Amino acid sequence: MLSEEHFARQMSGCTSRRAMLKRSAVGFGNLAFLAMLQRQAAGASSTQSGSDARPHFPARAKRIIFLFMKGGPSHLDTFDYKPRLQRDDGKDLPFDKPRVQFAATGKLLASPWRFQPAGQCGIPVSALFPEVAKCVDDICFLHSVHGTNAAHGGALLKLHTGSDNFVRPSLGAWLQYGLGTENENLPGFVTICPTLAHGGVKNWGSAFLPAQYQGVPLGVASQPATAANVKYISNVRWSHQQQRSQLDLLRQLNQGHLASLAADDASDAAALEARIGSFELAFRMQNELPLAQDLTDETEQTLALYGMDQEPTADFGRQCLLARRFAERGVRFVQVTHSDTNVQWDQHSSLKTGHAKNALEVDRPIAGLLQDLKRRGLLRDTLVMWGGEFGRTPVAQGKDGRDHNPEGFTMWMAGGGVKAGYRHGATDDYGYYAVEKPMHVHDLHATILHLLGLDHERLTFQHAGRDFRLTDVAGHVHHDILA
Repeated sequence: MLSEEHFARQMSGCTSRRAMLKRSAVGFGNLAFLAMLQRQAAGASSTQSGSDARPHFPARAKRIIFLFMKGGPSHLDTFDYKPRLQRDDGKDLPFDKPRVQFAATGKLLASPWRFQPAGQCGIPVSALFPEVAKCVDDICFLHSVHGTNAAHGGALLKLHTGSDNFVRPSLGAWLQYGLGTENENLPGFVTICPTLAHGGVKNWGSAFLPAQYQGVPLGVASQPATAANVKYISNVRWSHQQQRSQLDLLRQLNQGHLASLAADDASDAAALEARIGSFELAFRMQNELPLAQDLTDETEQTLALYGMDQEPTADFGRQCLLARRFAERGVRFVQVTHSDTNVQWDQHSSLKTGHAKNALEVDRPIAGLLQDLKRRGLLRDTLVMWGGEFGRTPVAQGKDGRDHNPEGFTMWMAGGGVKAGYRHGATDDYGYYAVEKPMHVHDLHATILHLLGLDHERLTFQHAGRDFRLTDVAGHVHHDILA
């Protein structure tokens, strides 16, 4: 530590707080570390964030679980019942198709599944989702979501980052930046079995936000959820105290380098401070993460609730159960991805076979998650969101498939302050375009942030000479869905 006299000499002539912190070898990373030690000594909990670390106004939800169905599930065959589409099967679409289409399509194609009114609200749900249908009174269906990109890569990036053509921070990164984490021993953003295709790491990256806000991936979509883990989470060579000593030495060396950086090396300083923070988090995760992933304390009834007692549902059921365990431990944003290298939800052909397989794998685990959160009192402040990057066309591609459709599709939310047993917006009579209360992806993001107490126009980060935000220069909150 510097003496007061030495400190005064070093600080003479300094004109900025950044320079002062650098020259005193006390960067933001070290301040955060020291503050963490003080909180631990006091036995207090905390949040960590690059902004003011608190909502802009009272929040309805504290956290999000995003159930991502990669490939684009068909809203017309799941949750958006269209009687006229059933009636006009095989006929021509009576209005123009979009100017930009992903592939050539033909005549109208009726859904091969029956829809039945479900719950007290009577909302029709496809026979593909008999278990989710039992939870319909807790669900808010968004029937008028629409995007701007008909390709998987652009649509995934748009949904996850708000941009389909620039590298931008992901939704989870923005939330962690704005609100911090409730558990400093775990990441604030975890993505379970994410896909490495169509944007890959950009879908959970932090871009120009500080690196500590990027998502931590557990496994990948091409491997079973039983293999989902953080590499090298345990150290069999060095004891906990040895690792702590090594990390302290490394931190001292890094702090020395940080102090030597010139005042105009702000980006390098920020990157180094983020690296110091990541080392500290990785050290703390060694104890906490294995406990979060250890399912041995779950009852047989709970495992069965998530479908882990049967082969078709065991894999996604594990992901959903892990999501609950992370959520109850204070992780701000948890994403689980249903995807495989063969079928996904991208049925350009064999719609009936593909969607039947996919729905069977996720229906019971999703319903189990909703029921488990509700019985534990977590659904009140946990926002569960379901959906893909776009929907499918009401017209056929080939004999028995549907093409990509970003013009209008369905996502749904549950818990976290949204209306239950409610349908918001609508597509046209055939399900092609969002026509009633259209909700652009920017609107979806603005509404999500609002539910967590954040004003999407105030949650900004200055980069490259201007303030950036998740919703760019668009987006408005759909207050109709708020409970």
